[in-house]
Amino acid sequence: QVQLVESGGGLVQAGGSLRLSCAASTRFFSIDVMGWYRQAPGKQRELVADISSGGSTNYADSVKGRFTISRDFAKNTVYLQMNSLKLEDTAVYYCYADVMIVGVTYDYWGQGTQVIVSA
Repeated sequence: QVQLVESGGGLVQAGGSLRLSCAASTRFFSIDVMGWYRQAPGKQRELVADISSGGSTNYADSVKGRFTISRDFAKNTVYLQMNSLKLEDTAVYYCYADVMIVGVTYDYWGQGTQVIVSA
C-alpha cells in the first residue's frame, strides 16, 4: 500500500517560518501530482499548493509569495516552506499524492500535521 508520512508542524509566532515534509513509503509506483491541503475545524479543506511530475507548481492566492513547494523525486518527498506566517495559516496540513496503478489514478493522503500561528 501507499503511505505518506508528514512532519514539521508546530507552533510558531506570526512572521515566523516552518518547513513541512511529506515522504512516500516507496519509490516503486508512478506519482503524478503531489501537494498540500489545509483544514481548520468548521472550515472547508482548501488547496495550498501542488507540484506536478514535471515540476510545475500551483499556489493558492493567499500564500503566493510566502510559501514554496518543492519535490525530491529520488526520495518521493514533497516539502512546503512557509515563511511570513499569519494567524490565518493556522490549520491541519495534509499532503497528498496522485498515484497511477494499472492506468488508474488514486489519491493518497498523509496523516496531517498541525500548524498553529500565534501572536
